[in-house]
Amino acid sequence: MSMLTPPGMGGKYRITGDKYPRMRRPRRRGKLILAATASVVALGLAGWGTMQLIDVFTGGDRKASAADHKTDCPTARPSAPAKVLPKPAKITVNVYNATPRSGLAKKAADELKKRGFAIGKVGNAPAAYDKKVPGPGVLLGAPSATNGSFPVLGTQLVGATPKTDARRTADVDLILGTKFKTFNTPQSAAAALAALTKPAPAPSC
Repeated sequence: MSMLTPPGMGGKYRITGDKYPRMRRPRRRGKLILAATASVVALGLAGWGTMQLIDVFTGGDRKASAADHKTDCPTARPSAPAKVLPKPAKITVNVYNATPRSGLAKKAADELKKRGFAIGKVGNAPAAYDKKVPGPGVLLGAPSATNGSFPVLGTQLVGATPKTDARRTADVDLILGTKFKTFNTPQSAAAALAALTKPAPAPSC
């Protein structure tokens, strides 16, 4: 046994010559780094999962939702201009009675005159309409009256049917039918006329 061999260390641990066994520490640094990295990843995933749960129960970011709502809102458009309709004084109305009741055309004409309309002819309806108007009445005039005189005169009588003929004059006929009872109240007619001339509102978001 060599003098360099410590007592009790024989066999393969025997030291001979000038070579010594090297005692190294275990390589644990790599394992520590790997463990630390795994911990960071696990914490990150846990935090992300927590945020997802918060979004589910709180409905997400409300500020973001408001911003998205504004983005989706179409570009605001200006209100449509008010519709220009003729005044009652500019409308000449011929009043005809298509019912068996006598004097009805005269009474209706007098009432329309009180409401500002100009009155033309008053009498019984022509044969094409006499006793042949089952509704409250018929508004008859030139095609140009469709967007002018008809809407204004129509505010006075609910259910009047507009029709056009080949005339070239601006006057319109009001032919009273069998279901005619009375005109709308002046208040209701004024409200209906105001609604017709009111500008269309701009779209809102």
